[in-house]
Amino acid sequence: MKILILLCFGISISVNLLSAPADEFRTVIQAQQDAWNRGDIDGFMNGYARARSTIFVSEDTVTRGWQTVRDRYKKKYSDRAKMGRLSFSNIEITQLSPDSAVVLGAWQLKRAKDRPHGRFTLIFRLTSDGWRIVHDHTSAAR
Repeated sequence: MKILILLCFGISISVNLLSAPADEFRTVIQAQQDAWNRGDIDGFMNGYARARSTIFVSEDTVTRGWQTVRDRYKKKYSDRAKMGRLSFSNIEITQLSPDSAVVLGAWQLKRAKDRPHGRFTLIFRLTSDGWRIVHDHTSAAR
């Protein structure tokens, strides 16, 4: 009887530990969306690990390093009209280990003249600053 109780207790703890970071990933992603919609690229970049090893992949280009990724965003989205209004949806979180996870989702920009959208795959790592994106592969639909 004691073994069964301990087993059930152990399962309960495992589920809670694995589900707790999901809220943290969603918080990071929501903070990025909110910052973007305020026109705050620096706030948006807080979701990424501030490291030279941070990677952003889009189109046929690999951008390496937090600063370089930030510079890319600042150049490509140089004003509010280009930034539009960002929304994320269809978020799926798969924790790979206690300090890493993959997040799959969809993005959409609502701008005056168009509605670009696509998918992203993010690799999160637990850093000294909390959960941060270390690898972002984003694609746009045709």
